[in-house]
Amino acid sequence: MAVYDLEEQEQLDEIKAWWKQYRNVVLLVVVAAAVTVGTIQGWRYYNNKQAFEAGELYIQLQGAVDSGDPKKAQDIAAMLIDKYPRTGYAGLAALTGAKAAFDSGDAPAAKTRLQWVVDNGKDAEMRDIARLRLAAVLLDEKNYDAALTLLAAQHADTLSALYADLKADVLVAQGKSEEARGAYQLALDKSDARSAYRALIQVKLDALGEAK
Repeated sequence: MAVYDLEEQEQLDEIKAWWKQYRNVVLLVVVAAAVTVGTIQGWRYYNNKQAFEAGELYIQLQGAVDSGDPKKAQDIAAMLIDKYPRTGYAGLAALTGAKAAFDSGDAPAAKTRLQWVVDNGKDAEMRDIARLRLAAVLLDEKNYDAALTLLAAQHADTLSALYADLKADVLVAQGKSEEARGAYQLALDKSDARSAYRALIQVKLDALGEAK
């Protein structure tokens, strides 16, 4: 028993010596772990709170659009983008705000909102849609080269028909009928055979006449 007590005391002495030498390191590790867990939980709470508040604003934005109030829609979109830029709602708000701006004749505001999505959108397909819409605004302004630059960017295959169709529209506006014909054909090839949109592409292609 005495031997056991002696061995136990030696072990305790070793533990005490180890603790004396390394206690600061151990405490730092424990504190760091506690801070990390607390930070993760706090970050999750913050993100959830941000998403909820952004969602509430987005509902208000949709209400403004539905009631035909583009000024209010733009104001809410600007507020949502400014306060909650890291949420998924910010990109949606920018797209919605851009449409409201364009419909009300405010092309500069529409371009600003769409460019924001191109630069900051969280979802790749959302950025592709913003790029497509921005190119359409640029076409309307006869800024053909800038529109074609946007349309030359990599994009989701599901949007290939839309990209090719708009590219063809730009080429037609530039008087480049042969190139436009090829782009319209690509749009047809990429479009869904059951889509009513396909018929519109065919009409535009037919309007160019036969290839020379």
